[in-house]
Amino acid sequence: MQQVTLVSGPPGCGKTSWARQALNAHAGPCAYLRLAGDRHESLQQGQDSGIDLAWLQDQIPDLRSPLTTEPGDTITSAEDELLVIEVQQFQPPTSKAVDGFGSEIKAILEQLGLKPDRFLHFGQDPELPTQDTLEFSRLEAWNMSLQGHVWDPDSLSSFWFELVNGAYGDVYRAKALMNLPDGRSFFCNWMVSQQGSQFLPLETVAAPQGRPSRCSELVVQGRALNPAGIQSTIHDCLLADDVLELQQQQLRNQQAIPQPA
Repeated sequence: MQQVTLVSGPPGCGKTSWARQALNAHAGPCAYLRLAGDRHESLQQGQDSGIDLAWLQDQIPDLRSPLTTEPGDTITSAEDELLVIEVQQFQPPTSKAVDGFGSEIKAILEQLGLKPDRFLHFGQDPELPTQDTLEFSRLEAWNMSLQGHVWDPDSLSSFWFELVNGAYGDVYRAKALMNLPDGRSFFCNWMVSQQGSQFLPLETVAAPQGRPSRCSELVVQGRALNPAGIQSTIHDCLLADDVLELQQQQLRNQQAIPQPA
């Protein structure tokens, strides 16, 4: 029988980290689904750009994504599967049931045929950490697809430092998947309540041969954001085709050199 847990909370509180721990601890098959929470006039939802799913599937290779594409489809499950549903929810639900959420969440769950048997909300349930559970009165959101792009490593470090230190507005939350020329990809994660950023390498490393096809995105939430400034700086940080090929050719040559026994 499928177990369905819905975990909700405001941006950056640790929902995906908690999901990772819960899924890793489960002995059977696992699935993950991220849903947009209820809309608020002054609180913009962070775009579901695929960062969370890509990160979790890298860490848990057998993790299933039970997405549907046709209206009216329902989600099927394996026996003893744990499905974790993540919802970005600014306000605590009024009850530990589907009725505690707004009409949009209830409609999506009903459409997909999902009936969570466990509800957890950051800031409400004592078993969840609270250090990053912040309340927001206003919040802007912006995202940018970086699919196929590769960063100059030094420029990425400089850009991220500028981003989280106010060069492009008051950033409260930032997360990204960024590609480097040597085939590595990093999950970059920052929350205003944290002392520093996380730069976590993905387990999967692409061959240094052209532009990678995997997910690469940037999502930012804050106030008085400057998207034009962010985009301009990013443009200067990305490697052109000829520079990328030169760097990757050097890497391929190094890999071809026989190593001493």
